[in-house]
Amino acid sequence: MSTTTTLAPQPVSLAPLAPRADFPLLAAQPSLHYLDSAATSQKPQAVLDAITGFYSTANANPHRGAYELSAKATDAYHDSRITIARFLGAADTDTLVFTRGTTESMNLVANAWGRTHVQEGDEIVITALEHHANFVPWQQLALAKGAHLRIAELTSDQRIDLDHLESLLTSRTRIVAITQVSNAVGSITPVAEVVRMVRAKSPAIIVLDGAQGAPHLPVEFDALGIDFYAFSGHKLLGPMGIGGVIGTRARWLECEPWQFGGDMIEWVNDHDSTWNTLPHKFEAGTPNAADAVGLAAAVRYLQQLDMTAVREHEVALLEAAHARLSALEGLHMYGPPASQRSGVISFSLADVHPHDLATILDQHGVCIRAGHHCAQPLMRRLGTNSTARASFYVYSDGSDVDALVHALTEAQRMFAHTPA
Repeated sequence: MSTTTTLAPQPVSLAPLAPRADFPLLAAQPSLHYLDSAATSQKPQAVLDAITGFYSTANANPHRGAYELSAKATDAYHDSRITIARFLGAADTDTLVFTRGTTESMNLVANAWGRTHVQEGDEIVITALEHHANFVPWQQLALAKGAHLRIAELTSDQRIDLDHLESLLTSRTRIVAITQVSNAVGSITPVAEVVRMVRAKSPAIIVLDGAQGAPHLPVEFDALGIDFYAFSGHKLLGPMGIGGVIGTRARWLECEPWQFGGDMIEWVNDHDSTWNTLPHKFEAGTPNAADAVGLAAAVRYLQQLDMTAVREHEVALLEAAHARLSALEGLHMYGPPASQRSGVISFSLADVHPHDLATILDQHGVCIRAGHHCAQPLMRRLGTNSTARASFYVYSDGSDVDALVHALTEAQRMFAHTPA
């Protein structure tokens, strides 16, 4: 009589790219497995020190004082812009406009460029993969201007259907707004191919949502051939409330300001006003200088790690996690292979609601996201209201994969013994 021995799964031996000791929250909670970096990343000590350092040694209002301390604050703010713009591959650093993040960046472009240049009967093209921040501004612009919103559909593994996208492009297409990386399923857009299509078939501007691209991929704005690139600082190790949008100088010159007030003004007459130069024209009010300094520190931290290494680390984690999760009965993963996605795995587990799953995993020290991920049009196409999502980053390692699999196995056992 023969017997079959089932071997226990081997632990995943992948070290973090960035040591957990650099991240105070993770260092203080060694048993915590933080797998929600696509929502917001943890912050290294260098970022916290930079913010505290600004308030401790350079706290004054930039651009508004002739005294030495204000000049120091101005220099810190200006230097941060240069650091961040160059990290994202923009040589003309004044074309980086600071915002609160990707959402505000998209609304800025929709209002500053779209309200002027989109007319009744024009077309705006987006995709079914988009985050609401890159969906609703264009939807509302189309409604306000009497334009037509066209939505490119997806392949069976949740990548953009490029053939369908190309079929939507016409001489009336004014804006193509597209994600670089899906926050919900991790799909990476072949940007070069999209740019080629758009330039060949329409006069449209191309707006790229880089909220998930900038933290995970090397970005060279000047080489992409696009018009605007939006990003959020808190997803790439920086603070919340700071991000930006890079645009070509030519496109910025076509834009009208959408907020008015201090620092974006050149001259105010009784009955009209003139505007400041780039980037100040689009940065009304007191700037978020401290968080810009913190974001510059985050960028320097990532530059030391090297973005190519960041990508390689994430692919290794994805492949290991995919192999382990594929062995779990009843677990379904969405999205393309690891080579064509960022550090995100979106999944469902049998009949367990994603919110219940997230609660159970939290009891095992595993933090994941559950819900529609601000991508309800995508969820409808998946035939579900929500998914569970685990997302990795530079401080993630093999133990996080092991903890995720173990917690999911425990969830399976719990529901297997729950009366119907």
